[in-house]
Amino acid sequence: MHLSTIKILREMAGICLLATFVGLTWNYRLLHSAWTGNVPSATPAAATDTKANQGREPAAVPLPLGLMQVKELYDRKEATIVDARDGVTYSAGHITGAVSLPIAEADSRLAEFMNRFPRATLLVVYCNGYACQDSRTLADKLIAAGYQTVFIFEGGFPEWQDAGYPVTGGNP
Repeated sequence: MHLSTIKILREMAGICLLATFVGLTWNYRLLHSAWTGNVPSATPAAATDTKANQGREPAAVPLPLGLMQVKELYDRKEATIVDARDGVTYSAGHITGAVSLPIAEADSRLAEFMNRFPRATLLVVYCNGYACQDSRTLADKLIAAGYQTVFIFEGGFPEWQDAGYPVTGGNP
């Protein structure tokens, strides 16, 4: 290797080590809480400080889950997976076993959904990936309807399908 190449590689390694150290130091509390299983509160501080909210429970916020977490819940059958996409897109391909609750039809179909799934059900809502906000909107509606444990699978169907996990419909 050329001497200048070695020098550049050393500098890059030093920068990476410094960035890792700074990141770990900056996020120590969050990392420690996650490592010990103490999930930080997902309730925005503003929701607990207003006079209008005095005497009421703070509003819940749907938390994001990654692909591996969703797959683990899926494999253990510990969650109901909810597809927020429209019916045509759902029919074209969806996570195997997912329940369709299109965001456009959520208000009219919510009562039927609630009869089928008790409020204590752990829900994971997804749509078409990171740019899609339908899962967040639907998760907020489900929380407002009384569901207490609602997560958002931000990678959605594209990430699930790309990982080669079970899908129904669409191209294999």
